[in-house]
Amino acid sequence: MPDPLRSVLSANFPSLGIGENALQTLSERVSLRKLARGRTLFSQGQPTTAFYAVSAGEIETRFTGLDGAVSVLEHVRAPRIFGLAAFAAEQPSSYEALAGPSSQLLVFGPEAYRFSMDEVPGFSRALLREFAQRYDGTLRLLEASRHRTAAERFGIAMAQLMRERAQGAPDAKGWQEVAATQAELAALANLSRQTVNQLLREAAAEGRMQCSYGRLRVRT
Repeated sequence: MPDPLRSVLSANFPSLGIGENALQTLSERVSLRKLARGRTLFSQGQPTTAFYAVSAGEIETRFTGLDGAVSVLEHVRAPRIFGLAAFAAEQPSSYEALAGPSSQLLVFGPEAYRFSMDEVPGFSRALLREFAQRYDGTLRLLEASRHRTAAERFGIAMAQLMRERAQGAPDAKGWQEVAATQAELAALANLSRQTVNQLLREAAAEGRMQCSYGRLRVRT
């Protein structure tokens, strides 16, 4: 457990320095949960009893409107944390989460949360920074969807995906891999798939991006 937990903490809270003793104690308060393909982790409107990090696999988060229409919010991949806002605010979940492929999760319940906040130096500041970055990203996307051109909205959405899903450091030629699909980029930018495909082709022709299945590569 300490190794998956260390990976999750370093990826989501890079400024947090946690000692080995604290890491071991926290790992004793965090549980592992396996979820088969298509199984629901929690439902929209359900009380939240924990927050989670993807250790392996993928979790789809989606929202069902009053008209019954389902909108996919995100495909959450390792080692991203999710479900934190509703848990910290003690509010029911505003969306549903279910496994895409078979997945493994780290489960942070109340005991793990209390220990992190009270006993891990710097955790509360790191958590606040993460909340602030996600909130700022949401505001930028909202502003972009109303006032920016398609190309600007595309750029803002791509920048957010890079912040949230960059896979390791850029390679020797400056390429940064991002775990995201064209459909996710389109939804985040509030653009049609056709528009995003055209913008991706233009970026590829200019040598700024490369596309493959489930992956985007960006020259930084």
